[in-house]
Amino acid sequence: MDPLTAIAASGLRSRIESLDLLANNVANATTGGYKADREFYSLYIAPEANTGAVMPLVEKPWTDFSQGTLRATGNPLDVAIAGRGFFVVNGPAGALYTRNGSFRASANGTLMTADGWPVRGSGGAVIQVAGSHPLEISSDGTVRQNGAVIGQLAIADFTSNAGLVKQGNNYFRSAGPPAAAAPQGTEIRQGHLEDSNTGSAEAAVRLIGAMRQFEMLQKAVSLGADMNLRAIQEVARVGS
Repeated sequence: MDPLTAIAASGLRSRIESLDLLANNVANATTGGYKADREFYSLYIAPEANTGAVMPLVEKPWTDFSQGTLRATGNPLDVAIAGRGFFVVNGPAGALYTRNGSFRASANGTLMTADGWPVRGSGGAVIQVAGSHPLEISSDGTVRQNGAVIGQLAIADFTSNAGLVKQGNNYFRSAGPPAAAAPQGTEIRQGHLEDSNTGSAEAAVRLIGAMRQFEMLQKAVSLGADMNLRAIQEVARVGS
């Protein structure tokens, strides 16, 4: 494969991977607490090109954990984190972590996520509410009902978010060091939800840009094929 076609083909592959990430970000632009995926580029010497050509490569995706905008909802069961940390819930195979604080009370009084996973309180116990009496959640996560403390939301943090792996439905599991308590300065905001940090306008602009780059690389591949065809035709003409 000639260098032009090899480099353009490598660029097409990286653009396809980028388009997949961007499309997922756009699809989750309105998902509460969603953290956008970004691409990390690198270069490599392609052995299949056999020319020493340096080619672009999406080495790995990474998750942008920057905080989204906190939006007031007025719902007392909507809770947002201002600062670092994650809510902890009991998933099907252990602890899961999320920034989406859209909670509800189950029929038996367990505070749960919208997907039905119990929300952990400090110490690991789930939080139980009594009837339909309103809840008050203070800035440190303490939950009160009828003036009595019924628990405190567990807020976990990590020295590095590199060990957090997406599990789908806006949850993460930890494949790294164990979670620690949230640092000083983290606040809980009752009646708020954290919006996606994708930014629908930014994601749409990047998606259009990636599509245009893809089209240009397609033209480069076509140009390389035309050049190879003409070279073969010229050699055949000279040899005849």
